[in-house]
Amino acid sequence: MADSTPTWYGTGRRKAATARVYLRPGNGRFVVNHRDIDVYFRRETDKMILRQPLHLTGTTEDFDIFVNVRGGGTTGQAGAIKHGISRALLKYKGDLRGELKSAGFLTRDARVKERKKYGQKGARARFQFSKR
Repeated sequence: MADSTPTWYGTGRRKAATARVYLRPGNGRFVVNHRDIDVYFRRETDKMILRQPLHLTGTTEDFDIFVNVRGGGTTGQAGAIKHGISRALLKYKGDLRGELKSAGFLTRDARVKERKKYGQKGARARFQFSKR
Protein backbone atom coordinates (compact mmCIF):
# COMPACT_ATOMS: atom_id res chain seq x y z
CA MET A 1 0.00 0.00 0.00
CA ALA A 2 2.93 2.33 -0.56
CA ASP A 3 1.72 3.73 -3.90
CA SER A 4 -0.11 7.04 -4.39
CA THR A 5 -3.64 5.56 -4.57
CA PRO A 6 -5.95 7.37 -2.11
CA THR A 7 -6.70 5.21 0.93
CA TRP A 8 -9.25 5.74 3.70
CA TYR A 9 -8.73 4.10 7.07
CA GLY A 10 -11.09 3.14 9.89
CA THR A 11 -10.65 1.24 13.14
CA GLY A 12 -13.53 -0.93 14.31
CA ARG A 13 -14.07 -2.79 17.56
CA ARG A 14 -16.57 -5.36 18.81
CA LYS A 15 -16.28 -7.60 21.88
CA ALA A 16 -12.58 -8.62 22.00
CA ALA A 17 -11.96 -8.04 18.26
CA THR A 18 -10.16 -5.09 16.69
CA ALA A 19 -10.17 -4.47 12.93
CA ARG A 20 -8.02 -2.12 10.87
CA VAL A 21 -9.87 -1.40 7.63
CA TYR A 22 -8.41 0.22 4.49
CA LEU A 23 -10.64 1.35 1.62
CA ARG A 24 -9.11 1.97 -1.81
CA PRO A 25 -10.84 2.73 -5.11
CA GLY A 26 -11.39 -0.57 -6.91
CA ASN A 27 -13.95 -3.11 -8.04
CA GLY A 28 -15.24 -4.75 -4.84
CA ARG A 29 -12.34 -7.01 -3.80
CA PHE A 30 -12.54 -7.97 -0.10
CA VAL A 31 -9.41 -9.28 1.66
CA VAL A 32 -9.31 -10.20 5.36
CA ASN A 33 -5.92 -11.09 6.91
CA HIS A 34 -4.42 -11.71 3.43
CA ARG A 35 -7.22 -14.16 2.58
CA ASP A 36 -10.34 -13.81 0.46
CA ILE A 37 -13.53 -13.07 2.40
CA ASP A 38 -15.11 -16.40 1.37
CA VAL A 39 -12.12 -18.31 2.73
CA TYR A 40 -11.87 -16.36 6.01
CA PHE A 41 -15.59 -16.17 6.85
CA ARG A 42 -17.58 -19.33 6.18
CA ARG A 43 -20.95 -18.21 7.60
CA GLU A 44 -23.20 -16.26 5.26
CA THR A 45 -24.49 -14.18 8.20
CA ASP A 46 -20.95 -12.93 8.94
CA LYS A 47 -20.45 -11.95 5.28
CA MET A 48 -23.83 -10.21 5.29
CA ILE A 49 -22.85 -8.23 8.42
CA LEU A 50 -19.64 -7.05 6.71
CA ARG A 51 -21.43 -5.77 3.62
CA GLN A 52 -24.23 -3.88 5.43
CA PRO A 53 -22.55 -0.42 5.40
CA LEU A 54 -21.62 -0.83 1.72
CA HIS A 55 -25.16 -1.84 0.70
CA LEU A 56 -26.65 1.02 2.72
CA THR A 57 -24.45 3.64 1.06
CA GLY A 58 -24.52 2.03 -2.40
CA THR A 59 -20.73 1.65 -2.60
CA THR A 60 -20.53 -2.15 -2.88
CA GLU A 61 -18.47 -2.22 -6.08
CA ASP A 62 -16.59 1.08 -5.59
CA PHE A 63 -13.82 -0.03 -3.22
CA ASP A 64 -11.25 -2.72 -2.66
CA ILE A 65 -11.26 -3.44 1.07
CA PHE A 66 -8.22 -4.69 2.96
CA VAL A 67 -8.67 -5.70 6.59
CA ASN A 68 -6.36 -6.76 9.41
CA VAL A 69 -8.38 -8.18 12.29
CA ARG A 70 -7.27 -9.70 15.61
CA GLY A 71 -8.94 -11.10 18.70
CA GLY A 72 -12.37 -12.51 19.44
CA GLY A 73 -14.38 -14.98 17.40
CA THR A 74 -15.73 -14.80 13.88
CA THR A 75 -18.95 -12.95 14.76
CA GLY A 76 -17.10 -10.39 16.89
CA GLN A 77 -14.57 -9.91 14.10
CA ALA A 78 -17.38 -9.40 11.56
CA GLY A 79 -18.92 -6.73 13.80
CA ALA A 80 -15.54 -5.03 14.23
CA ILE A 81 -14.99 -4.98 10.46
CA LYS A 82 -18.46 -3.52 9.92
CA HIS A 83 -17.65 -0.76 12.41
CA GLY A 84 -14.30 -0.10 10.72
CA ILE A 85 -15.83 0.05 7.22
CA SER A 86 -18.42 2.53 8.47
CA ARG A 87 -15.73 4.78 9.95
CA ALA A 88 -13.62 4.59 6.79
CA LEU A 89 -16.65 5.46 4.63
CA LEU A 90 -17.18 8.48 6.85
CA LYS A 91 -13.63 9.68 6.10
CA TYR A 92 -14.22 9.04 2.40
CA LYS A 93 -17.41 11.09 2.30
CA GLY A 94 -18.71 12.98 5.33
CA ASP A 95 -22.19 13.27 3.80
CA LEU A 96 -22.81 9.57 4.59
CA ARG A 97 -22.83 10.29 8.34
CA GLY A 98 -26.62 10.63 8.61
CA GLU A 99 -27.29 7.32 6.86
CA LEU A 100 -24.65 5.40 8.81
CA LYS A 101 -25.61 6.97 12.15
CA SER A 102 -29.34 6.27 11.78
CA ALA A 103 -28.57 2.63 10.92
CA GLY A 104 -26.42 2.41 14.09
CA PHE A 105 -23.20 1.48 12.27
CA LEU A 106 -21.07 4.22 13.85
CA THR A 107 -21.89 3.23 17.43
CA ARG A 108 -19.34 0.96 19.09
CA ASP A 109 -21.24 -1.98 20.58
CA ALA A 110 -19.89 -1.92 24.14
CA ARG A 111 -21.27 -5.30 25.21
CA VAL A 112 -18.44 -7.56 26.37
CA LYS A 113 -18.29 -10.77 28.37
CA GLU A 114 -18.84 -10.26 32.08
CA ARG A 115 -16.04 -11.54 34.31
CA LYS A 116 -16.41 -14.54 36.57
CA LYS A 117 -16.74 -13.59 40.24
CA TYR A 118 -14.67 -15.30 42.95
CA GLY A 119 -16.44 -17.83 45.15
CA GLN A 120 -19.06 -18.34 42.46
CA LYS A 121 -19.59 -20.63 39.52
CA GLY A 122 -19.63 -17.89 36.88
CA ALA A 123 -20.47 -14.25 36.27
CA ARG A 124 -24.07 -14.67 37.47
CA ALA A 125 -24.35 -18.41 38.20
CA ARG A 126 -23.99 -19.55 41.78
CA PHE A 127 -23.18 -22.89 43.36
CA GLN A 128 -26.35 -24.68 44.47
CA PHE A 129 -27.41 -23.69 47.99
CA SER A 130 -28.07 -26.48 50.47
CA LYS A 131 -29.91 -25.66 53.65
CA ARG A 132 -28.97 -28.98 55.33
